[in-house]
Amino acid sequence: MPRIGFIQNDLDLKMMILYLMDRVAAPISFLQLLDLAMCDSGVDYFSLSQAVGHMVETEHLSLEEGRYAITEKGRRNSKICEDSLPFSVRRRCDANLSALNQTLRRQEQVQSDILPNQDGSCMVRLFLADGGGVLMEAKLYAPTQEMGEKMAQRYQQEPERLYQLIAGFLNED
Repeated sequence: MPRIGFIQNDLDLKMMILYLMDRVAAPISFLQLLDLAMCDSGVDYFSLSQAVGHMVETEHLSLEEGRYAITEKGRRNSKICEDSLPFSVRRRCDANLSALNQTLRRQEQVQSDILPNQDGSCMVRLFLADGGGVLMEAKLYAPTQEMGEKMAQRYQQEPERLYQLIAGFLNED
């Protein structure tokens, strides 16, 4: 039975994968790639899994720590064949990429880690960056792991607020 959608065969699917991976802001998991690729009804889990596996074997993609990234070989091939992908598919891919890239950039710019101590307390590391570099890096002591987790979670919700409070306090006359 013929497939529905613009992605009709393995080559179409691989072109779409290269298109997506060339534009994603950071290495991604298979499930994230699946979410991106499901913008066309011709894509299914098993064909995507098989295509991605083959692309790792042929060194178009790399796989490290459960995350996929495009290689230079993949990037070159993506540039060559991206016009072969139908415009409507590229447009849907771009819409999916926009949302994911925003999330990936935010994760890269706002980080918090909990470093446990032997006595049950922990250090909470808070990190904030922008396109120009590191804005703030701080370590705070938390008497319990639970308290450290709450601090890290709260920081993730409004990192800019903490930065503004600290900068404002340090700049007071």
